[in-house]
Amino acid sequence: MAAEIVNPRSDSTDQDGGAEPLDSFDPAFALHRGGKMAVQATVPVRDKDDLSLAYTPGVARVCTAIAEQPELVHDYTWKSSVVAVVTDGTAVLGLGDIGPQASLPVMEGKAILFKQFGGVDAVPIALDCTDTDEIVDTVVRLAPSFGGINLEDISAPRCFEIERKLQERLDIPVFHDDQHGTAVVTLAALRNAARLSGRTIGDLRAVISGAGAAGVAIAKMLVEAGIGDVAVTDRKGIVSAGRDDLTPVKRDLASFTNKAGLSGSLEDALAGADVFIGVSGGTVPEAAVASMAKGAFVFAMANPNPEVHPDVAHKYAAVVATGRSDFPNQINNVLAFPGIFAGALQVRASRITEGMKIAAAEALAGVVGDDLAADYVIPSPFDERVAPAVTAAAAAAASGEGVARR
Repeated sequence: MAAEIVNPRSDSTDQDGGAEPLDSFDPAFALHRGGKMAVQATVPVRDKDDLSLAYTPGVARVCTAIAEQPELVHDYTWKSSVVAVVTDGTAVLGLGDIGPQASLPVMEGKAILFKQFGGVDAVPIALDCTDTDEIVDTVVRLAPSFGGINLEDISAPRCFEIERKLQERLDIPVFHDDQHGTAVVTLAALRNAARLSGRTIGDLRAVISGAGAAGVAIAKMLVEAGIGDVAVTDRKGIVSAGRDDLTPVKRDLASFTNKAGLSGSLEDALAGADVFIGVSGGTVPEAAVASMAKGAFVFAMANPNPEVHPDVAHKYAAVVATGRSDFPNQINNVLAFPGIFAGALQVRASRITEGMKIAAAEALAGVVGDDLAADYVIPSPFDERVAPAVTAAAAAAASGEGVARR
């Protein structure tokens, strides 16, 4: 029997004399009771004939065929239509290191988003270990059951190494959504913001607040897309080659960002900048926002409190985006990862390439079309055109880059 969740602060009791269940006054708990997902069969088992095909003896013929021709696993099992959503619970939403069990509601949520927005089945897997090599070895051993691996809510800098090692050892896509999903949607919104103002990505100088998973990935993607320049800041200021306190990840970051050679604080970097991208939390002083170039873009994406409140940002910026659903222009990863994985699985891609991600961003930006406006540079997750457009773009790019296997 499942343990009952109770409100420790409640003085009320139920008929059995226990504390009142949280379900009774919080709809979030009511929705989550029993979990948000279940396994459902895709074939009927109505009689002994069905049973003999779904299980023994019929299943043995399929197993033997796969043993002789391993590639048949994609046609005769669920492998090519299912993704593992893997976490160690060390960087969950804005909650931080809350552990694997507490992370499960988020992983279940991610799995249902895969299904709802991409038609992709997903299985949440929360690992009770945080050692990089242990995580890699565990996922490698699980991988034969899945067509792709979505890494989720794993803290930096371990997330970079885990993703790299897994992709080196596996021949299926490995995608850390906190990095790449955020980057894809950010690039799409930035392309449209630039188009709205009659500029291109190459005309812009951007500043990213946060040198963690999302910040590093956004910087890489903007450079790949041809940004004029981008500087990244951490708690100690602008990440630059002249600093002697950089981690290996940040040293690499400094090697391809900040062409202008800026040094100093976030405020110093923002003076005259065209774009602010916030993925770090904290608060940016209004004076620093005011110092940005005329017609600037502010993408303050921290949740629940953006680095720059939209009311402040609108005083100075031509386009404002956040990570919140109650303001226009929400930078939401669900716009990217379901379609990217659907496209990769569709063509049995061996990996998700930079080209696939950029193609996804371009397709996502294209959904906005002629409806482009300051409060509409990125479509809604509920726009039914999004997933098909991103899926098709990712699949086509995989074929063009030689990573597709059908």
